Amino acid sequence: MAFQKAIRGTALVGGGALATVLGLSHFAQYRRKQANLASVQAVDCFNIQLKELPSRETQLTSLQSNTEFDILVIGGGATGAGCALDAVTRGLRTALVERDDFSSGTSSRSTKLIHGGVRYLQKAIVNLDYEQYRMVKDALHERANLLEIAPHLSHALPIMLPIYKWWQLPYYWIGIKLYDLVAGANCLKSSYVLSKSRALEHFPMLQKDKLVGAIVYYDGQHNDARMNLAIALTAARYGAAIANYVEVKNLLKRKDPVSGKLQVCGARCMDMLTGCEFEVRAKCVINATGPFTDTLRKMDNQCTENICQPSAGVHIVMPGYYSPENMGLLDPATSDGRVIFFLPWEKMTIAGTTDSPTDITPHPIPSEEDINFILNEVRNYLSCDVEVRRGDVLAAWSGIRPLVTDPSSKDTQSISRNHVVDTSDSGLITIAGGKWTTYRAMAEDTIDVAVKNHNFKVGPSRTANLFLQGGKEWSPTMYIRLVQDYGLENEVAQHLASTYGDKAFEVAKIASVTGKRWPIVGIRLVSEFPYIEAEVKYGIKEYACTAVDIISRRTRLAFLNVQAAEEALPKIVDLMAKELNWCEERKKEELECATRFLYYEMGYKSRSEQLTDCSEISLQPSDIERYKKRFHMFDKEQKGFITIIDVQRVLESIDIQMDENTLHEILNEVDLNKNGLVELHEFLQLMSAVQKGMVSGSRLAILMKTAEENLGSRSSIPVDRSCGGL
Repeated sequence: MAFQKAIRGTALVGGGALATVLGLSHFAQYRRKQANLASVQAVDCFNIQLKELPSRETQLTSLQSNTEFDILVIGGGATGAGCALDAVTRGLRTALVERDDFSSGTSSRSTKLIHGGVRYLQKAIVNLDYEQYRMVKDALHERANLLEIAPHLSHALPIMLPIYKWWQLPYYWIGIKLYDLVAGANCLKSSYVLSKSRALEHFPMLQKDKLVGAIVYYDGQHNDARMNLAIALTAARYGAAIANYVEVKNLLKRKDPVSGKLQVCGARCMDMLTGCEFEVRAKCVINATGPFTDTLRKMDNQCTENICQPSAGVHIVMPGYYSPENMGLLDPATSDGRVIFFLPWEKMTIAGTTDSPTDITPHPIPSEEDINFILNEVRNYLSCDVEVRRGDVLAAWSGIRPLVTDPSSKDTQSISRNHVVDTSDSGLITIAGGKWTTYRAMAEDTIDVAVKNHNFKVGPSRTANLFLQGGKEWSPTMYIRLVQDYGLENEVAQHLASTYGDKAFEVAKIASVTGKRWPIVGIRLVSEFPYIEAEVKYGIKEYACTAVDIISRRTRLAFLNVQAAEEALPKIVDLMAKELNWCEERKKEELECATRFLYYEMGYKSRSEQLTDCSEISLQPSDIERYKKRFHMFDKEQKGFITIIDVQRVLESIDIQMDENTLHEILNEVDLNKNGLVELHEFLQLMSAVQKGMVSGSRLAILMKTAEENLGSRSSIPVDRSCGGL
């Protein structure tokens, strides 16, 4: 009863004020959408998409030709790719170069949300900050557009905001309703309030003590790296010359005949894979390098001041059972004032983010401190029945937000949450700041400046409502045709449809025959994920050049489970070697490079450090005796260590067959001093870490427990060994 009264009172207080802006907002959104639809029809008539994506070699040839481009974009993240797409669809001759892979930086390391920013709207209202309000409103418009142009890569996601104090209910309800109303006609679905019992039905693992109820609102979610790639590939299909692994060594300049000043007219570039250097000439050069904005600005002018204020955001991935399949969670006020999202993603659970100053590096590393901060915040919101274990962190990464100060602002210390477009004295246009969701609007503003500066005779932006690659012919039931026509597993078919859209049939056509009754085609890279071998071959057509490109951006395996990614690496390298004619030395380099990437950038180092040769053994004496008995079942000769032969002998005695390579991998996970043996103290360190939740899913621990139970079942089982887990 009290709950219903609170809702009625809140509605009366806030309803009238909110309704006054609703009509105008909807009308403005309607007019804008009609104009955008007209421009999309125009681009379909003006530009013709290429049926076949040009190869990387063809793109490099185009870049090295003597043609002077209208636009040269430096940077292949979301903003850079967006600039290239905006420019080429206006009819401008466009080139793009990226030092690493498309989306290799911040654009692949986001929270995976397409959102306006609930917290930014709160700040806008509290601080009466019109800039923040405008950013939220624009972002909500772009959110709707992105969900429309890439429906295969994005979807609406309900996010729950749990309420633990009665007074918070009207406060947050008004805020969330304002969020809906600012979106206007672009509101995905109306937010609503849940009672305590209903909230627990939707999110059963939620902390129930003192829970009052919950508010559910909607934002968008996407596959960020694949979205970035779709933007870049769409630009290529419209005729842009784009190439990854091309580094800008220096900017080219020539004297302007009118002003007499030196003006940027292109860049000297180097193909990072061959070492070949060449020049790309362009009337206009755009700096869209994200966190590396100042590096390129100083290449233009050494005396220019830095405008980028880098901030690191760490995310972790945990098993899917930590969250409902179709409901996220928002912690609006963490212990240190940050905001934490806890979201289902790719059948796993993603949690983040942090916000701390950092140095600019192409290889950011997630810190153990940040990982534990996120875990502690997650524990605060989950039921005590759910043990949040450090060992359940399957992957972790750090992304660098390129926050900026506006160089044209009098207050140069004020960080802008919106984007900044700046033109240097030499004509270099820099686009910086902003957020993933607003990439298209940022690109539009940037090309508008380029058009104005160089008097290009083209029309306005045509990218609103313009389908990205894979989106136009996609439908929610498309995966059924993949199952019926090609004999793919249902899970694999769904994955291909949601990753490649209407291009999924091209992947299915090159899928290998399994030799089984079912599925007919589609050999998986690893058993627990729906990625198949054909995606490696297709990824090369999408400009993948390294094994890291495949495990992190063509597939998302590295972001979902680093151990699974490491397991798939040899097969991926072999497949790429066959397609790209790699020698044995190159294959070895690729394996080492990808392993290093997983170890440092994807959290494998932090995960592996939970069990080291210095790990403390904190077990009860009874547990130590129990685990010693288990160990000695394998170490029959009392050597003090076990080998692959010892494990094989015990497994054979209980009719379990396992190949030697797999056994070697299993023992290597626990072999801390890397002497090829698992010693007693190493095994006790493992079991101690398992008990504390620092390590989970240890194959050796589970294997030895299974063997012990099977051997014990042949005789009477003592009471003290009939349960107790690992």
